[in-house]
Amino acid sequence: MTVFDYQQAFSRNIGWVTQQEQETLRRKKIAIAGLGGVGGSHLLTLTRLGIGAFHIADFDKFELPNFNRQAGATVSHLDRPKTDVLAEMALDINPELQINKFPHGVTMDNLSEFFTGVDVYVDALDFFAFDARERVFAYCAEHGIPAITAAPLGMGTALLNFLPGQMTFEEYFRLQGKSETDKILHFLLGLSPAMLQRGYLVDQGAVDLLNHKGPSTPMACELCAGVAATQALKILLKRGKVLAAPWGLQFDAYTNKMIKTWRPGGNRHPIQCLGLFMAKRQFLHLGGGQE
Repeated sequence: MTVFDYQQAFSRNIGWVTQQEQETLRRKKIAIAGLGGVGGSHLLTLTRLGIGAFHIADFDKFELPNFNRQAGATVSHLDRPKTDVLAEMALDINPELQINKFPHGVTMDNLSEFFTGVDVYVDALDFFAFDARERVFAYCAEHGIPAITAAPLGMGTALLNFLPGQMTFEEYFRLQGKSETDKILHFLLGLSPAMLQRGYLVDQGAVDLLNHKGPSTPMACELCAGVAATQALKILLKRGKVLAAPWGLQFDAYTNKMIKTWRPGGNRHPIQCLGLFMAKRQFLHLGGGQE
């Protein structure tokens, strides 16, 4: 019977990382809030990279509408807590993992515990979880924890990194005090200033932002996991240039395009202000909200 051995299990990483770097990754801890669309893929990809410890948070269970994109969404996992399922899957890859589960999600009561000893935060909260996301990113900024968000958009991904001492999540997105409609639009356009995904949406009726509904693809989620894990590797190993907000990156596999974005001032940038104005007019015209 084959016995698990860390060095052998992750030996094919060597070459892209050194043996010493692999041991460094083994000693690192990453926090992931949200195990739905992208969170499960983040966890499994980072586990295969050889990260040794995780804090994972989600209050939800697997349901049928999760099947098109979520790691862990299978018939055998229906109605089971996502934290339990994904922890089992990660431990099946590396039984030596240290995993601390937060089955009630990230709350004000457990925020400090969730980030204890964490080296990097990878965001995977639901798109519309604005309150939780604002709290989490504010905590990261206050405590010097690098935070990565790779959003699944269409058939691609949009990346933003928020690094210690640089532009914060709030300085970039400007969500505080905004209405629900404005938060949705500020977050969407802030994530994706280039909006590469908008040209190939074939059914506008599938998008109902006010009721927190929108289409998704499995390709986008897997691309997010690859991009986010690469950023985590560079941050943890202090290797290579890491883009930080207001710089961002969007890659769209459908349009065959990759764009590096730069929005000084974030959503206060004149181009963003114009885009937000036009997006809100269209949103209201379609009946998506009220002034």
